Amino acid sequence: MQVQELHDFIVDKIDDIKAQDIVTIDVRGKSSITDFMVICTGTSNRHVASVADHVNKESKLIDFPPFGISGEKEGQWVIVDMGNVMLHIMQEDARELYQLEKLWS
Repeated sequence: MQVQELHDFIVDKIDDIKAQDIVTIDVRGKSSITDFMVICTGTSNRHVASVADHVNKESKLIDFPPFGISGEKEGQWVIVDMGNVMLHIMQEDARELYQLEKLWS
């Protein structure tokens, strides 16, 4: 799957499940582990974990499962590693605290 297709797929899937404030950051040349970071906000621990689970299930249906998922049990900040696109699903307080958009822009 091409990088742009993967990005669009992820954004579509997190939008399906009502993730909020979706932002994409191009980190090519800044990071050696991924090309894009997609950051979004979930409204609760359960919502954050549900967004990650939805992406996981939908990506498996197209034979492109995540390399890893971290943080699902806590639900404050879940990272879904899709290779060229890294998905960060955060609750609002965690997103404000870590300010990934500011850090990577």
